[in-house]
Formats: sequence, C-alpha cells, structure tokens
Amino acid sequence: MDVEKTAPGGRAALAMEAAGLAWLAEAEADGGTRIARARLEGEVLRVVRVQPAAATDARAEALGRSLALLHASGAAWHSCPPPSAAAPFEVGSSRTPLAPAPVGDGRRWGEAWAATAVRPIVERCAASGRLDGDDARTVLRAVDRMAASDFDAPQPALVASSAHDVARIHGDLWSGNVLWSDVDTGAVLIDPHAQGGHAETDLAMLALFGLPRLERVLAAYDERSPLADGWRERIPMQQLQPLLVHTLLFGGGYAEQAVAVARALA
Repeated sequence: MDVEKTAPGGRAALAMEAAGLAWLAEAEADGGTRIARARLEGEVLRVVRVQPAAATDARAEALGRSLALLHASGAAWHSCPPPSAAAPFEVGSSRTPLAPAPVGDGRRWGEAWAATAVRPIVERCAASGRLDGDDARTVLRAVDRMAASDFDAPQPALVASSAHDVARIHGDLWSGNVLWSDVDTGAVLIDPHAQGGHAETDLAMLALFGLPRLERVLAAYDERSPLADGWRERIPMQQLQPLLVHTLLFGGGYAEQAVAVARALA
C-alpha cells in the first residue's frame, strides 16, 4: 500500500518533491542511492512504501558508497532546482525558494547558499521573534562570512571531477529521511529538498540528528570519494541552516544551538 502525502503548499510543493525524487533517482543507474518511487495524483503524492530492515554495518557502508555516487551525478549550479521543476521551491514556513539563476552564473557555494537558504531564514526568525536583535546580528555576521566564501571548501573527489563541480544533493538528509532497507544501496531516501550544492551539506545533516552507524557511512563515502581536508571541522557550519529552520519552526533550544554555532563562525 502506498503512502499518501499532502502538503501545506499544495500541489506545487508536491510536484517539486516529485521532481526532486525523479532527479535523484537518475543517479541510480551509476550506483547512486535508491530513491523512493512516487507519482503525483491531483493534490496527493503517492509514495511507494519501503520495506524496512535493520541498520547493519554492511548496509551503512553501501549507503556511504552510493551517496558518494549520487552526489557525483552533479548539478548545473549551486542552489539550482531539479531541471523538471515547474517553479522555485517553497513550502510552509521551513523552506525557501531555490535560486532561479542561469547555468554558469559563476556564484560560489557560500554566496549561493547564504542568499537562498540561510539569510532568508534568519530574517524570518528575527521577524517572528524566534531570534532577538543581538542574536540575529550574531548569526548574520556568520552569514556574511559565508556569503564572502570564507567557508568554501573543495567538494569530495568524485564531485570535484564532475563537469560543474557541484553536487546533486538530497538537501534534507536527516536520519528520518533515510529508510534502511534490503536493497543494494542499503537504504532508500525519501522527502528531498533536492538541489545543486555542496556534498558536505548532506553529510552534516546526517550527523545532526544521529543516523545509526554514521561512522561506517562516512568511512565508506570517504573511501569511494575522498573528502577534502578539514571536513569534520566544517560540520557545525554546515548545520547552521537546519538549526535555523528548526529555530523558525520550534524555537527553544534550537535557537541557542544556532547562535552558538554562529558565534563560533563570526
């Protein structure tokens, strides 16, 4: 039996999710991670149910290798939406539109990520009172450094050798969107915010909410597509955006975490 999904953003949001699933699934032919199958029917997205399995070392290693190949399938530019997307992506209060920039616009990762995914969320957190003035200014100083490319780093080896040096990322790869299953890639991915970006964004998201056997995943990824020096030290920086999204949605301790990360970066 399929899982039926609806969304606050209506059919447009569901269509964007379907486009992202299809785009990510293109990488399966080259060994990329298995992606959930879905079809859009009116105001409902029907997602084929995944048969679950336990997280094992073998499945974790398969996930790491396949995720490296998914990222290496590449994207046209940083923050680009899936090519088949009808419009920029925006749903509810947690996500922001992807950049409607032309191919080859030349923006580096930090500039694009700050403009499309981080600064708008900070501004909404401040407007809603989730961040007070001092905290918002602290976070914005870190975002300014991001926009100036102070935190830019090389992509993993396979992505760096691709045509555009931009990864094809899931974009919302927390542990709940990784369904361990008895498939050749160890897991099936669901619910993406698929876009062009930095591969380390997905890896940092896996770490944020504690994916089981994460070290096995990361070791296998690094073996298949070696990560750039210092990638572990960049994890908190890459976690700033999801922490801000959770601040906007839930407030509380997420705001404290986001400000602490920003303070270390600013």
